[in-house]
Amino acid sequence: MKVPVTFLLILFLVVVSLAASPVEQLISQADAAFARGPGFSLAAYATSLRTALTTYEQALPLIPADAVQTRAYVLDRLARGYFELGVAYATDRHAQERAFKKGKDYALASLRLNPKFVATEKKSFRAALTGATDVKAIFWYGNNLGRYLNFHFFAALSGGMRDVKVAFERAIELDEGYLAGGPWRALGSFLANVPGFLGGDRKKAQEAFSRAIALGPDYLENYVDAAEYVYKPDKDWARFCAALHTAIKLSKDPTAMNAWPLYNTLAVKRAMTLIRTERCK
Repeated sequence: MKVPVTFLLILFLVVVSLAASPVEQLISQADAAFARGPGFSLAAYATSLRTALTTYEQALPLIPADAVQTRAYVLDRLARGYFELGVAYATDRHAQERAFKKGKDYALASLRLNPKFVATEKKSFRAALTGATDVKAIFWYGNNLGRYLNFHFFAALSGGMRDVKVAFERAIELDEGYLAGGPWRALGSFLANVPGFLGGDRKKAQEAFSRAIALGPDYLENYVDAAEYVYKPDKDWARFCAALHTAIKLSKDPTAMNAWPLYNTLAVKRAMTLIRTERCK
């Protein structure tokens, strides 16, 4: 008797599932909860994101010490996930600070998986950062640290903000296109929002956002950040409104929205608020 192909496929998946180790099963479950795609709902995803973070944290202590790539993968996911929790769902300053601290600490743990980073860090943390090679760990370290320092003014003044800038610059060197121009977008936000004595420069910020847009034309935050952080302070209302209109127009394209569901949804919300506030036509 010929066995249906569908039955064989189901049997294969069951066998693979049973063969997977507990840590592999947990990571798979976390990955499934972390995923976002067509039909994305910002409200519904709050539960999925928290489930993913909890499950990755359950998997982390079970990962063998010599499974460095697996450990780096989970730590980088946690660093990214806690940043997203902080910006998308944390409802008060204490919750935001906790999220960004966790994200920062997980990213740093990922960086310290590299023995060269650890050895260099003993002499100079910044030198270790400039020599790091995991773009995800570097990028999410810079993003979480930058947000965390909003709650720790003296740490920001005593070198913390410089570390943020160095992290973004190193991420650009390694992979400027990561997360649709993410390193340039992050650097642009830094340059636009910090005072000049800490390295801020709106002209350079505009250049950074332009590069991010070139690398990620369907990533709506690139346009909204440029509008809010450069064109609005400069009172360049024509460019301000044009950037926001571009983001809103792109949000009507399902392909663009499905490319970056969480971030584009958040960007559209900001764009709509900004455009109403300034009464762009």
